[in-house]
Order: sequence, then structure tokens, then C-alpha cells
Amino acid sequence: MITPLHEGISVPDMDAAIQWYRRAFGFRLQSDKVLPALNSRVVFLELDGFQLELFQYLGADGHPLPPERREPNEDLKTCGVKHVAYRVDDLAKLMAHLEDMGVDVAIAPFEMGGNLVCFVRDCSGSLIELIQCRPAPCEQQKGSMSDVSHDR
Repeated sequence: MITPLHEGISVPDMDAAIQWYRRAFGFRLQSDKVLPALNSRVVFLELDGFQLELFQYLGADGHPLPPERREPNEDLKTCGVKHVAYRVDDLAKLMAHLEDMGVDVAIAPFEMGGNLVCFVRDCSGSLIELIQCRPAPCEQQKGSMSDVSHDR
């Protein structure tokens, strides 16, 4: 069995990121440490068993998020992780809350495969997908690692 445990995100301002994820989605602080070996501050946030591992590199030679990584369709051209997706019960209600916070909306809600989908950016510019699943399409999208063919 395999289940998601956490996602790691590098941020330029740890305190702003902690506050953003608390206010936007209700994540709770689990740990906050400085790791000298990595020259980084590392924070774990948790929500319903899922964790975000946030990294803030403390050196002067860090790199900001490239502008093309902030755009969902442009980001597809760059290898690597694209975004995290959260299943939400009421996308309209959540979007009203996020808009009240002034959250940067990358792609406004639209229908895709019977689901409502949108993309927002966190306070560091990282993409987040929000999905309000319709019962039948969500069931069709579920799978497990055993469903994946490893034939080449």
C-alpha cells in the first residue's frame, strides 16, 4: 500500500508561508526547526493527516521561483513537480474565502471531466490545484499503484 505523506515546498519567507497556509486552508504547525547542515529553516504543517514540509533556504545564494513556474500551462514545459491538488467539498465557498484573503488566482474555476477545477498561487507563487469532484467522475479517477502498468 502507498499513501501520500507530505509535499515539500521551498519558500522565500517562512513566516508568511506559515500564515498563508493557516489562513487559506487551516493547516496547523507541527514543527519548526533550523537545520544548519542544510542552511535552512524547515517547518511541517498538517491538515487531516497530510503534511506540508516547507523549506526556507537561509543563504544569500538562493534562487526565486522562475516566472514560468507560476503559470500552469507554461510550467508543463519544465520537468519536475507541477503542483499539489486538494479535493474540496465546496469550491465556490473556498474561492470566496481565498478571494477575501486576496489570493492570486492563476486560473478561475472551470469544468473539466465533470469536476470543478481551479488553480491558485500561494504567497510564494507556487501553484495549487483545487478540485470539487462530482461523485461519478471522482470514482473513475481513483486508482492505486497496482492499477499502473509497468510495461514499456
